[in-house]
Amino acid sequence: MSDDFNGFGLPPKLLKALARIGYFEPTPIQNATIPLALEGRDILGSAQTGTGKTAAFGIPLIARLSADPMAMALVMTPTRELAVQVNASLLPLLPQDIQTAVLIGGDSIGKQLSQLSRLPRLIIGTPGRINDHLDRRSLKLEDTKFLVLDETDRMLDMGFGIQIDKILTHVPKDRQTLLFSATMPANIVKLSGKYMRDPERIAIGSTTTPVANIQQELIHTTDTEKYTQLLTQLDQRKGSIIIFVKTKYGTEKLAKKLCQNDHKADAIHGDLQQRRRDRVIRNFRDQTYRILVATDIAARGLDIPHIEHVINYDLPQCPEDYIHRIGRTARAGASGCAINLLTPADGSKWKAIHRLMHGKDDDTIPCAKKSGGGYKGRGGFKGKSGDFKGKGGFKGKIEGGSAKPANKPRNKANFKAKKAA
Repeated sequence: MSDDFNGFGLPPKLLKALARIGYFEPTPIQNATIPLALEGRDILGSAQTGTGKTAAFGIPLIARLSADPMAMALVMTPTRELAVQVNASLLPLLPQDIQTAVLIGGDSIGKQLSQLSRLPRLIIGTPGRINDHLDRRSLKLEDTKFLVLDETDRMLDMGFGIQIDKILTHVPKDRQTLLFSATMPANIVKLSGKYMRDPERIAIGSTTTPVANIQQELIHTTDTEKYTQLLTQLDQRKGSIIIFVKTKYGTEKLAKKLCQNDHKADAIHGDLQQRRRDRVIRNFRDQTYRILVATDIAARGLDIPHIEHVINYDLPQCPEDYIHRIGRTARAGASGCAINLLTPADGSKWKAIHRLMHGKDDDTIPCAKKSGGGYKGRGGFKGKSGDFKGKGGFKGKIEGGSAKPANKPRNKANFKAKKAA
């Protein structure tokens, strides 16, 4: 383990670039990954979101390209936003003679052809568009020596398995492969056995537990009062906020409604053209507006340090997406807050989330209708403003109080859930 990046034997130019952007002390995932990757080992890795995974594979990738002027590297991601984010993270570290190309759907083919004409040695993209260029013969991968599959579980969830298989027929078998996944289900293990050579397994922290510096709060409300409660939370909090909703239509509707209530907000979802998606993210990053309303498209790959709060206006359909959503705050060691607006209908979703994080159900979810300003039901939650306690390891206050997870043993839960549209 190294206290700084000097202990890894990295190229001097790369060390200078790391110092220039303020990278001095490796994170645990970087400390575990970089030495093995520099040795040429295949790596099967997992780590909590916001722990420096991109640099963990990006630093040895750049070292490999710097040492071999003929080598190429390919990074595959599940979403356009993550591909753009990876490129933005690695560009400050790259020598000037190493060009990149970002190949993502919804973006101009002409622009991408122009990038490819410069013979880039680092290709970052989504499986669908990478295959498009392979079919066009505008992309050749026979010199690829370094392959990264990032957020592999998400790529398989999105149905990219066949496309990944097709891409890898164009990549030499004599390569180094790094595969990162938030979870390690059987299909990921099978994929690693198919495409990796005796991979080194690296797991840093629990991928089903949020980082410790995220304060989680439960706010029990009703469908009719949910928007009013949201406005109250927005008025009480400072800093940039991302609000997650379940549908594409819901993002536009909620953002418009917030603007009518004098909040600066914009929306992002999968139906937006790439140019507009880039503009929305850029304006949010530049703090042109304070609130971003998003579907789960923004749950991964959005690395904006000034996000102080994540509000789950709607709970996700898939419990694991909860971990990724709230991981948009508290990046790189900062503190953040995750607020969950729960209606009585959200009980089963929250229990699935709680089971994922704690290995057991949360019994504090109210089962009865709201009456007289408070709930009272089988969940052990009652009263207007008093504390509620339950067997699930949570306690806090109603109507805006916090509910912090107790320090309980946590295990991965088995569940099946319908993915969000």
